[in-house]
Amino acid sequence: MTLIDCASGLAVASAGREDLVDRHEDAAGATDVVRAVLASPALSATAAGDDVEEIIVCGAAGYHLLALTGADLDGHLVVHLLVDRDKGNLALARLRLQGLVDEMAGR
Repeated sequence: MTLIDCASGLAVASAGREDLVDRHEDAAGATDVVRAVLASPALSATAAGDDVEEIIVCGAAGYHLLALTGADLDGHLVVHLLVDRDKGNLALARLRLQGLVDEMAGR
């Protein structure tokens, strides 16, 4: 798991298996994905107050969950979690990740 500052594209903190991915490469790649989604009118142009909160990228080996913190934390922090497709539980990971983001934001 990596906490990312999308304003700079840098990793703020990370935890877990670092042998899977370099945290700085992770931060740069995740920042590119978040910026692309938020810049896309088709993906981000919704009703007022219906901001993008989560992005899920599905791969053959697993899922990339990107949880955006929203305006509560200046809107530029993102948590990236990699979930193994065979061993992980996507629904549970989403719930726990959202709980973590809510706790970070003081909600």
